[in-house]
Amino acid sequence: MFKTKPGFKLAVSAAAMAAVFAVSAITPASAQERKSLRWATSAVGSYGYQIAASMTKIVEEALGGQYTVTVQPYTSPTVAMKAVMDGNGEIAYTADIGMTQFQQRIGGFKDYKPKMPEIAHSWYSYPMESMMAVAAKDADKFRCWRDFSGKPVFYTNAGFMNWYNWQRIYKALGYEFKHVQIDLKSNADAMQSGAIAGSATYTTAGKSLASYWKETEIRLDVRVVNPCPDEVAKIKAAGLAVVEIDPKGAFSKNVGPATLMGVPILFGYNMGTNIPEDVVYKMLSAFYKNKDSLAKSEPGFTPMARDFVGMQVQGISANPDIPVHPGLAKFLKEHKAWNDKWKVAGAK
Repeated sequence: MFKTKPGFKLAVSAAAMAAVFAVSAITPASAQERKSLRWATSAVGSYGYQIAASMTKIVEEALGGQYTVTVQPYTSPTVAMKAVMDGNGEIAYTADIGMTQFQQRIGGFKDYKPKMPEIAHSWYSYPMESMMAVAAKDADKFRCWRDFSGKPVFYTNAGFMNWYNWQRIYKALGYEFKHVQIDLKSNADAMQSGAIAGSATYTTAGKSLASYWKETEIRLDVRVVNPCPDEVAKIKAAGLAVVEIDPKGAFSKNVGPATLMGVPILFGYNMGTNIPEDVVYKMLSAFYKNKDSLAKSEPGFTPMARDFVGMQVQGISANPDIPVHPGLAKFLKEHKAWNDKWKVAGAK
């Protein structure tokens, strides 16, 4: 049997230890070289935060491990958008109405001046439908949306895109918007106690509820109040859509109407031109490649999976004067969906 000399064993052990220390020294340095992609979302418990948290692995893999993605919650998409344009993030949670508010410098963006490149159209991911709900015990008091005019209502957090959506809905209807701010976790208690007359709820693609609303319907029996026919007509006349939703697709219990009616908005995650073209292009390509599996794991992605390219076109078309990130422009040109009337961000 072959035997090694004691001196040889010592030499091998020393070499092995040296290798271990060498690897230990290299690994932290390698990790430090990874670039950061800070994903600014709305508050913990919101659907926007939930989606971002579920997408980090796909993004990191799509970018070859060169980036570390961290999800950073803010009080609202408006604040998240500003955080990115002030240099405190790279990906901003937003929606078509939020991009409109920013472009026109109204609402939360009045007199706002970005410190970094403005966010451009980059990725639109799912539609969301705004509706109104009340505690089941109070359902007989509310027949139409006019019954909420001037009453204390939680229209989701101030600055949320649904909050903005309800403002434009009420503008179309001529109703008084009286918002009461509460903590998301107290939604059920506030409705039960009567602190608020109603609470705005929303589905994503007619199928998913935000985390805090899942908790709400477990703790409290609720009823959704649909707009009356004359209100639907006024909303549509103002250029907004009203869509029908199967309550069984999102709610786990009976919420009243056999068909729910909501006013949709289109959500996305947009970036500025400080994010390289190839980064955005690789992200989009990965999302497109995985669109079917994403829809299976998260029903809110179903419309995106059905028509990924069309959803990007829809997002741009809602605000065609806002430039398109070069990464998205490249993706759309490859899929023959580019409109020459659109502008590429950063192009002369």
